Amino acid sequence: EHDAFFDFIAGIPDDDLHTWYASVMLNRIMFIYFVQKKGFLDDDPDYLRKRLEQSMKQGKDLFYKEFLSPLFFEGFAKKGEERSAKMNRLLGDVPYLNGGLFLKHQIEELHGRDIQISDKAFQKLFDFFDQYQWHLDERPCKKDNEINPDVLGYIFEKYINQKQMGAYYTKEDITEYISKNTVIPFLFDEARKKCKIAFEGEQSVWNILKSDPDRYIYDAVKKGVEHELPEEIAVGIKDVSKRTEWNRPALAEYALPTEIWREVVARRQRYEEVRSKMEKGEIQSINDLITYNLDIRQFAQDVIWNSEGPELLRAFYEAIEKVKVLDPTCGSGAFLFAALNILEPLYEACLDRMQVFIGELELSETKHRKDKYADFKELYKRVGAHPKPRYFIYKSIIVNNLYGVDIMEEAIEICKLRLFLKLIAQIDKVKQIEPLPDIDFNIRTGNTLVGYATYDEVKKAVTGKDQMAMQFDDAMPRIEEQAEYINRLLESFHKQQTKLGGVVTPEDKQELKDKLKVLEDELNQHLAGEYGITLTNKKKYDKWLKSHHPFHWFIEFYGILKNGGFDVIIGNPPWVEFLKVKHQYVPHGLATLECNNLWAYVVEKSYDLALKNGRVGLIVPMSLVCTERMVPVQAIVEKRGTAWLSNFESDSNPGQLFDGVKQNVTIMISSVDGLNRVYTTHLQRFFQEFRDYVAYSVEYVECPNKHRLFGFPKISSPKAATILVKMFEKRKLSTQIHTAASTHILVHRIAHYYIKCFDFVPYFRSKRDGIKKSEDYKKYFFQPPIEQYVSAINSSAFYFYWQVFFDAFKAGKLCVESFPFGNVEDKKVLAAVIVLAHELMRDMQSKSTRLKAKYAATGDVEYDQFYPRNSKHIMDKIDRVLAKHYGFTDEELDFIINYDIKYRMGIDN
Repeated sequence: EHDAFFDFIAGIPDDDLHTWYASVMLNRIMFIYFVQKKGFLDDDPDYLRKRLEQSMKQGKDLFYKEFLSPLFFEGFAKKGEERSAKMNRLLGDVPYLNGGLFLKHQIEELHGRDIQISDKAFQKLFDFFDQYQWHLDERPCKKDNEINPDVLGYIFEKYINQKQMGAYYTKEDITEYISKNTVIPFLFDEARKKCKIAFEGEQSVWNILKSDPDRYIYDAVKKGVEHELPEEIAVGIKDVSKRTEWNRPALAEYALPTEIWREVVARRQRYEEVRSKMEKGEIQSINDLITYNLDIRQFAQDVIWNSEGPELLRAFYEAIEKVKVLDPTCGSGAFLFAALNILEPLYEACLDRMQVFIGELELSETKHRKDKYADFKELYKRVGAHPKPRYFIYKSIIVNNLYGVDIMEEAIEICKLRLFLKLIAQIDKVKQIEPLPDIDFNIRTGNTLVGYATYDEVKKAVTGKDQMAMQFDDAMPRIEEQAEYINRLLESFHKQQTKLGGVVTPEDKQELKDKLKVLEDELNQHLAGEYGITLTNKKKYDKWLKSHHPFHWFIEFYGILKNGGFDVIIGNPPWVEFLKVKHQYVPHGLATLECNNLWAYVVEKSYDLALKNGRVGLIVPMSLVCTERMVPVQAIVEKRGTAWLSNFESDSNPGQLFDGVKQNVTIMISSVDGLNRVYTTHLQRFFQEFRDYVAYSVEYVECPNKHRLFGFPKISSPKAATILVKMFEKRKLSTQIHTAASTHILVHRIAHYYIKCFDFVPYFRSKRDGIKKSEDYKKYFFQPPIEQYVSAINSSAFYFYWQVFFDAFKAGKLCVESFPFGNVEDKKVLAAVIVLAHELMRDMQSKSTRLKAKYAATGDVEYDQFYPRNSKHIMDKIDRVLAKHYGFTDEELDFIINYDIKYRMGIDN
């Protein structure tokens, strides 16, 4: 429909602006569709359709110029008393909306006189829109023809070129998980600074956890714990040899979807461990709630509601009111809305608790100061001046708490549109409508990665450009003075808009834009100089501006950066290889440049923009934890603070975190506290039926500083850490490799649920090359007996090591050579693994099948396909023997043999 509407627009010579204007118009019309369905436009739910029909009776193609433009720029942009009588007759009873959405767009400023859109465009569009039911409330869409504001974000992420921009729609459970584990911990840190006494001693807020532990453990974790385990399952808890039924599907009353008994037992043990810690009062910090994946939202609301004195309540409300949440690559606003949904009930809890204090004071017969709770009373006056408390809350959050930047203008406009709709949805009557706040200075367009972020960066740029101290002394104070003035204007705008009916006038807004433009131009010139571009070549300079979209945080958010940075930074940065955008723009001055991916650059920039002791939460590819190329960004994550890294497979996984996106991912939660602590999870796989429980099932363990390669091992239990300690007592396989040796093994490069290793050359024939070794196998040369290495690499011990440290897709050279195995010195163990290696090779060959395929590069091919799952019983024998080599206990051996068992035995590989 966007493309069809585009074809009806005339008068815009620039193709990019032409496309963009089609989006601008669609956004405006979608907004009107939502609003008119509530009867807010002349009490007519079909306002646009009927006005189009009236316009067509007056003449051809008059609707855009003679009705829509006046509706936008006169009706919605001006109060009723400021419009002419003629205009009010034309438009009917329509509300003054303000908010920037219906002010003249920059495209209209450039080409407004020439733009024309035919009536057919609107006829076609309205026919399309009228197929849908438009509703502003938050009920879930149960039918295909229902549209609510949240759907717009999903539509937009699907509309843009995902491969090019690396943008994916992030589901609500993931945005919620990241937002609650960053926003709420920051609020607790701030409240503790103001009211330390509430977090210590016998009356500590942590006692709430102790008094009712189950309230803060998610239902998914508690599933089935009220039932005694069946005897045949329970008997295996203390006796490893009795775990014969543990790999079978568990009964529904005990299990979450797709769980086997082994998982049920592990989850119950986790529940009992965490519950015990809470009962003993061992959880004494907000970070513990992240580590043990407790219901941090419920805890926050309970702490607020149970505030016995006003000091803690004031501390929380002040933190909530002032917290600055940024998404540096915000797209259509998924993470900003998640933050809004986290903050809203906390605002509400504070207001409700304040009301209780006021009520108790009014009922009290004891004498008290007249000004007692004066701040609570004043706040309630402000709340009461708005249509509803929720309207006041949402407006406060949108104006005071949320900030976003994105390189795509269209994304920013969708984001603002959705925020405006969130406000309008709180209103029941047209007379209650307040002017929408102007959030153009909260939600901004620009390139997060290109531009000056801090005073030091600007100072370095200026002194680098002007070598003489005299010039520097002149430049920096002037730039700072201008930035300070701009910041004062922005602060006054925020204060003005929090008042009832308060708006930013077009004149004031234009003054701010003009001031910003002057300073932006100056900094752009300094920045362009770093790229070897000067104003003398205006064509080249303009091209650079258009491609790089510089965004100078130093001036755009001067007050926030001057105070140390953003309190919370969340988001889903673009997962794009730098080579794909290198022709468009090149960031400067980043330590992560060699990582060659935009998401890594955004991680570094997020830490640079974050307040010391602030919080960062991002979802990124899993290469963050397991790829050697990402060492620079790994170092930043580890050195800057405490990090929680949860890892999910969506590549060969039966279920996916993102619909249709086969990409292994890591969710990164971080406290910028400089403590150098990292918590990780194992590689979490799941069937799609389990998708709704993924966020509740995260289990962290502190990452060991020793016994790791680069990155962070993907483990979730102390048992896994102990196994790694024992494995790393052995030398790397690289110490046993001899390139001059006459014997070798072959390891398949691609691995999903098994690593295939052979002492023979698997059959492969192509039409082009004849019979040969497939390039999918790599040779490794060892001195005999090579059978010990065949057994080792086919073992579940190797699989565990590979999955802990690598990408769960390729078994490359580093993976094989770094494997801690040494060689087998015990003669009995060596004899056993030699026999088992021969048995495994014969078994895998006998169970293979010969398949045919056709490839563009090699033409017809014929090859042997192997099914390691069918030989797992022999691999288990190998692991039992290797347990003696490593010194594993029976528990550790059981862990290794059954590691990832549900997926390894459930899918052909």
